[in-house]
Amino acid sequence: ASAAMTYVAKKCGICFQPPSIVLIYKEDNKDKTRQRIMPVRNFSKFSDCSMAAEQLKNNPRHKAYLEGVSLCQLKKLYGLLKGHLGGESLAESLEKFQRKETIDPEEDMNKLDDKELAKRKRIMDELFEKNRKKKDDPDFTYDIEVEFPQDEQLESCGWDVESGEEI
Repeated sequence: ASAAMTYVAKKCGICFQPPSIVLIYKEDNKDKTRQRIMPVRNFSKFSDCSMAAEQLKNNPRHKAYLEGVSLCQLKKLYGLLKGHLGGESLAESLEKFQRKETIDPEEDMNKLDDKELAKRKRIMDELFEKNRKKKDDPDFTYDIEVEFPQDEQLESCGWDVESGEEI
């Protein structure tokens, strides 16, 4: 039996007309970048984005290709499509996501219910993951040592200039 093909997802996007999810991917051990268009059917502005994303990700025809695409990203793409179907401009939809996916530092998280709190936590985890260096990142350095200047050097750093002097 031949080994299953592996696909490496490069980019995933949405096309409004006709509604479809577009995946740019590479086949393992080949250099050519390919494109796969997955039509979105039976999806309206009332549809559930999470469900649609899960169905697409588990669809036997697309499953192998979507291995490297997170459910969260697919959900977001469906969200954009949903916004579009509901008459929102792309900018409006993206702006909504930005708000949903951002943590408001002023917000009192003690007042949130469990569901909202879990959502904030997921956002924080995702931001953390996105910004975290992993061992196989090209610019990953293990155990970085930083020299900190001693106190006396810090004092002569030149910021505390007398206010009367010309600068």
